[in-house]
Amino acid sequence: MNPRVVLLSVVLALFGGYSVWLMMEVGYVAIWQAGFTSPAALQILMDLAIACVIISSWMIGDARARGITVWPWLVAVLTTGTLAILVYLLVREFAQKALAKPA
Repeated sequence: MNPRVVLLSVVLALFGGYSVWLMMEVGYVAIWQAGFTSPAALQILMDLAIACVIISSWMIGDARARGITVWPWLVAVLTTGTLAILVYLLVREFAQKALAKPA
């Protein structure tokens, strides 16, 4: 198996599991509210938002080049942040592998 797929899968499983647990504990809104509790927390929230915008800009070009409809991915990034980006990268890896197989 591709090391990139393994790494993405491990990060997605760990971070996704933690995110699901956290949402069950405090709720979706509380996660966002935490970003406004202090200047340091706001800086982390803004950093995440900037990173998601930059990666989404790359995702638009990448999806267009691969013939993938990008709007569902962008909506997912708006609602789940980097979780959607990790899933996109995994889907992209599997799609690339499927295209590389000889028919």
